Amino acid sequence: MNNNFIPTVLNWSSGKDAALAYKLLCDEGHYKVTHLLTTVNEEYDRVVMHGVREELLDAQADRMGLPLIKVKLPATPTDDAYKQAMQNTLAGLKGQGIYTAAFGDIFLDDLKQYREQQLASVSFNAVFPLWKKDTRELVQLVEDAGIEAVIVCVNEKFLSKEFLGRKIGRDFLRDLPANVDPCGENGEFHTFVYNAPYFSSPIIIQQGEVVYKSYTPSANDPDKWNTGFYFLDIY
Repeated sequence: MNNNFIPTVLNWSSGKDAALAYKLLCDEGHYKVTHLLTTVNEEYDRVVMHGVREELLDAQADRMGLPLIKVKLPATPTDDAYKQAMQNTLAGLKGQGIYTAAFGDIFLDDLKQYREQQLASVSFNAVFPLWKKDTRELVQLVEDAGIEAVIVCVNEKFLSKEFLGRKIGRDFLRDLPANVDPCGENGEFHTFVYNAPYFSSPIIIQQGEVVYKSYTPSANDPDKWNTGFYFLDIY
């Protein structure tokens, strides 16, 4: 590895923002992504929040030629359980000389601060290649970069299930309601990347059934969820 590069683990959601973050890190030339890291629901073997099958996640890492670290979590992990799992994972990476983690976050300040605080507790640095960039322009950049992604999850408060399976790009922007962030940064929707210029080959996917799951607030955390999500099962 070029000693001028900073070895970096990229938090890989399987979606467009992580894919674009990877491209920008490569283009910038200062960081070298050595590992991908993804949280996986151990009950369903699917990517947390996105609902993507674990084997499709594996296919992405295989086509990028990068080792994939899976942090297995219960369906509804506590914050303490999440922190402990992440700290254990990062400790292992430190043993390989990696002290930098990258994220595809764009403008949620509280999330950025949370990540930075947790990483600082284990002597890690945080990098945010997309930070404060215009989200409409980022969608256009995704298309121009040759990153191909489809919507696999929508929050019913913001989008109808008819948006499932839509490809991300300028056509998608034209149909997007005004109250929805173009990148879905507020959790309005999630995507799966099936092709990118740095994939060795596209991932051929088929669309399966649409699944609906409702989430209600708990007494301990009344503000966490009070909505439903539609998931497109792809395989």
